[in-house]
Amino acid sequence: MRARPWPQPDPVGPGQESVWDYPRPPRLETTTALLEVWLGGAVVASTRDGWRVLETSHPPTYYLPHEAFAPGVLRPAEGSSYCEWKGRAAHYDLLSDGVVAPRAAWTYPQPTPGFEPIAHALAVMPALVERCTVDGETVVPQAGGFYGGWVTSRVVGPFKGEPGSMGW
Repeated sequence: MRARPWPQPDPVGPGQESVWDYPRPPRLETTTALLEVWLGGAVVASTRDGWRVLETSHPPTYYLPHEAFAPGVLRPAEGSSYCEWKGRAAHYDLLSDGVVAPRAAWTYPQPTPGFEPIAHALAVMPALVERCTVDGETVVPQAGGFYGGWVTSRVVGPFKGEPGSMGW
């Protein structure tokens, strides 16, 4: 079996950051960027008090405080998942104006040490909602359907999840 070549990071322009400069294990940092989630033609979550999880080869995953979500848009979903860095996650459906986005959000009720600030904060899978924005820029969902990264013009890859990235 041939080893896949390690990817060559894309060039970084002014005001950009490379996901290849992000650490492993991941780092948590606060952000005051305006984070918004849209579903059913409406903003269902909005905050300037969020967090970014930054991990090598991944675009940032944004977490919004529970109170950033409009009343009635969150419904607990069946099942859970596990992250080697943050622990056991609980999932939520998002609801707005008759539109349901199944398991589009997740949270860590009891995150591992170092990630305690995001306890009960929620991340949203941008591919499962109408759109997510960072300071008004519509994000591109991280490829692959498994990861929840938010790709903006501020970050360069290549990104985990793209074809051929399984061995990164």
